[in-house]
Amino acid sequence: MAISPFTAFILILTAIPFSQATLTADYYHQTCPQAENIIYQTVRNASIYDPKVPARLLRMFFHDCFIRGCDASLLLDSTVENKAEKDGPPNISVRSFYVIDDAKTKIEKACPHTVSCADVLAIAARDVVAMSQGPWWPVLNGRKDGRVSKANETINLPSPFSNTTTLIQSFAKRGLNVKDLVTLSGGHTLGFSHCSSFSARVHNSSDPSINSEFAMNLKKKCPKQNKDLNAGEFLDSTSSKFDNDYYKRITMGQGVFGSDQALYGDDRTKWIVDSFAKDEKLFFREFAAAMVKLGNVGVIEAGEIRVKCSVVN
Repeated sequence: MAISPFTAFILILTAIPFSQATLTADYYHQTCPQAENIIYQTVRNASIYDPKVPARLLRMFFHDCFIRGCDASLLLDSTVENKAEKDGPPNISVRSFYVIDDAKTKIEKACPHTVSCADVLAIAARDVVAMSQGPWWPVLNGRKDGRVSKANETINLPSPFSNTTTLIQSFAKRGLNVKDLVTLSGGHTLGFSHCSSFSARVHNSSDPSINSEFAMNLKKKCPKQNKDLNAGEFLDSTSSKFDNDYYKRITMGQGVFGSDQALYGDDRTKWIVDSFAKDEKLFFREFAAAMVKLGNVGVIEAGEIRVKCSVVN
């Protein structure tokens, strides 16, 4: 795997709010030098067995960082006393937790009580992008795992029905700007959506932003009385490859989510979509930088290193 010169992104840390800890790329070099290789091999093997794993792990990282910051709170199981993030409505469709659990189990054997679940997830998110022919970047580590996870807080996750103003405000609360919003939305280049996230939009003939032929195709896949729970649509035409096709489709009115297509109907974001649709290398550079920035949201010092990612110590 080729390593791109993204070490300069470490400088971004000096401008990122909402973090209480300093992260470094060499955090485990002395205490667990094999950690990244263990994670890479685990993720790679899981992705070969199940091609859906890359999209699922990337989404998992986004959803974790957006609630309480990047503290692996999404990985915690619910208990009798508490319904956890994992069981919040937006996260019911988040899958492949077993991949992170498997990597963590192997790391605990090699380096007990050393590598946080939050760092395992951040590294895994980088790896699935890189192995899907996307950019590689140095993950800054040193996160601690949180002890709190509440399902009702998942209402604060960005919705596929959101307009651009709502999305901009949501990202701003996490120290992420308009360019970060458009850039990180590009993660939808990997993945699939069930009908429930977009069918209302395609059956609404008053939505002028959607390409009419594309809308007809989606209606066939997701009829009003849809009974196929597995029906849906890939979020771009090269769903297993990390590329800029997502942006090209948006410029043609073929964004699957209303929130994706809305980016092209707002002057604050349209020019960024156009830039990424024309220049894949630019998108890759910006995505790597934005992922470093996202990975530092809400990082805590007072957490713990969970032994098992699904339960607090």
